[in-house]
Amino acid sequence: KALAQRYPRVQVDADAIYVRDDVKDSDGERQIWTSAGVTAGIDLALAVVEQDFGHALALEVARDLVMYLKRPGGQSQFSVPLAAQSTQHRGVQAVQQWVLAHLEKPVTLAQMAEQAAMSERHFRRVFQQETGQSPSAFVENARLEAAKQLLEAQSQWPLKTVAAHVGLGSEQALRHLFVKKLGITPVAYRERFGD
Repeated sequence: KALAQRYPRVQVDADAIYVRDDVKDSDGERQIWTSAGVTAGIDLALAVVEQDFGHALALEVARDLVMYLKRPGGQSQFSVPLAAQSTQHRGVQAVQQWVLAHLEKPVTLAQMAEQAAMSERHFRRVFQQETGQSPSAFVENARLEAAKQLLEAQSQWPLKTVAAHVGLGSEQALRHLFVKKLGITPVAYRERFGD
């Protein structure tokens, strides 16, 4: 946000891990690479290696670094457990921890408000102020992150089992969430990151 305000002519993609852009100006055409942060810089470096030296070498470097060659772009750089740890309001933090411990079950606004000992309306407002997202968005992001971890670790589980373990209820709901948030299907995610 600050970058976009300081440099209004720069197009900022806040959800990208890294961005490569071909720029034409009076000096000719150049490639400009930018990353979302320090660890995203490693992703960017692997992309440069792949572009300059090929997929095989980039994959070898990624293995040496114990990293994925490519993480899916277009996703917010967001860790649900980390966000829960950094919340200041004790009631909201308690609710976040409770949600993370009960993802496989239906989680309603009423249940979350009860955990925080607040009315639903007050809880929704406080949660939004503290976290920058609605309670339902937090639950959705938590389910997505848990599903990603299961798809990476449990390559034999059917998608309906993964969906059930994270409280999504159906394979279709799991697919909808992945396409909405990551732009790829759970099958494609598993193929890219499963063990």
